[in-house]
Parts: sequence; C-alpha cells; structure tokens
Amino acid sequence: MKVVFLGVGEAFDENIPNNSQLIITDKTKLLLDCGLTAAPQVWKFSPDPNLIDVINISHQHADHYFGLPGLLLRMWEGGRERDVTIICQKELKDSFWAFMDVAYKDFTKKFKYKINLIESVEGKDIIFQDLRLSFEKTVHSGENLSVKVSDGKHNIAYSGDGSPLSGTGFYKGLDLLTLETYLYDEEKIGHSSMVSATKFAEENDVKCLALTHINRYFRKNDLAGIKDKLKNDKVKIIIPEPMDEINF
Repeated sequence: MKVVFLGVGEAFDENIPNNSQLIITDKTKLLLDCGLTAAPQVWKFSPDPNLIDVINISHQHADHYFGLPGLLLRMWEGGRERDVTIICQKELKDSFWAFMDVAYKDFTKKFKYKINLIESVEGKDIIFQDLRLSFEKTVHSGENLSVKVSDGKHNIAYSGDGSPLSGTGFYKGLDLLTLETYLYDEEKIGHSSMVSATKFAEENDVKCLALTHINRYFRKNDLAGIKDKLKNDKVKIIIPEPMDEINF
C-alpha cells in the first residue's frame, strides 16, 4: 500500500493545496477527498484519465469536494470509458447530479463512463476490490465521516475534518492516522490541535501520525519553531508536504 499526500492544506491556504490523499494498492487507486485545489494535484501525479477507481468524500465542505466536477470532466475529456465509483454521505449522493449540473450544465450526459454512487454510513463497511472502508463520525461543524482503509495487511485512517470521538476504538493500532490539526494547542472551529492529536495517537497505539490542514498563518509564521516540541518516543509524527509519499 502506498499513500500519496496530494494536498495537506486548509480551506483557504493560497500556497498549499486542500487536504487530499491517494491510496494505491496492487488492484485499487482510491482518492480521499477532492477539494477546490485538489484536482490539479491528481493531474500532476498522473494525467491518466483512468487513474482513479474510487473516490471517497468525507463531508460537504467545499475544500473537500468542490474539485469533483473538474476531475470528472477531465476524465471524460481524456476519453475515459471505465466506470468510476464515488462514496459519500446521503446528502451529497441525493444532490450529486444537480451539483454537477451547476458546475457544468448537461455535461454528464456526454460521459462515456458511468458514475456509481455508494452511500457511506457510520458503522457499515464497504468492500471495494481489495480494500475495506469503515466509517465513523468526528466532532466537526458539519457531518463528517472519518474513513479507515484496510488492504488486509495494513490499516490507515483519514479523518477528513474534526476531532475523533472520545472513547472510540476505531483508530486502535493504525499504521497511519492522518488528522487535521489547525493549530498547535488550541482546538478551534471543529478542528483538532497538534497536542490533542498526539495524545490521541499515543492512547490508541498509532504507529505514525500525519498532521495536516494546518492554519496557513501558523504554518508560515510558527510551524518551524514548534517542530522540536512534536518529537515523540511513542508515535512517529510527520508533517507532510504536498506530493510526499509513504510506502507500507
């Protein structure tokens, strides 16, 4: 399994693309979230219109799904004929075709490939090819579902937005946990902090913790000065840059 950090930025960062990951196995390429600035990162990684098999959207905030129309149209423009699957919550599933028409009126009628929509539900697993996807709510300003992905050998989780629920066992023993951490020691507007994320990872025996979605001003002015504070004997902590990769 390979994890590509396509983007690691918060909603309004003009320099760092929106939070998004590409999970690659022998059989599957899974895109986690596709915000306003995430789609170009996919194309930088590969211009192949058939690259992605399945897309999971954590929640309906623009920096997590507004890149979908452009991504899907470029697939069509590139000649894609193979189906693509989108996994999302019911609200987006129900409004998806209207959403696409707002972005590109009537273009989905021209597509030569089919878009399969599957509803994500907390506590209900989805099997897609060689991957098992599980879902759990986080504490956020909108209804967000963290996703855990397993290939039978390794387990990773991507929070989308929001802090994990207290007392959960959903993240226990993960090989990689990506948590959005807006600030260092302050939990703000439904986001984790670096301090709370580190404590949570320790308590859940997480092997590697990736801190993303960092406030743009904090990243610019303060991040370099606190990196030594993040060193931890129990958990490997990383602050990935766009296009960084981890191989398992």
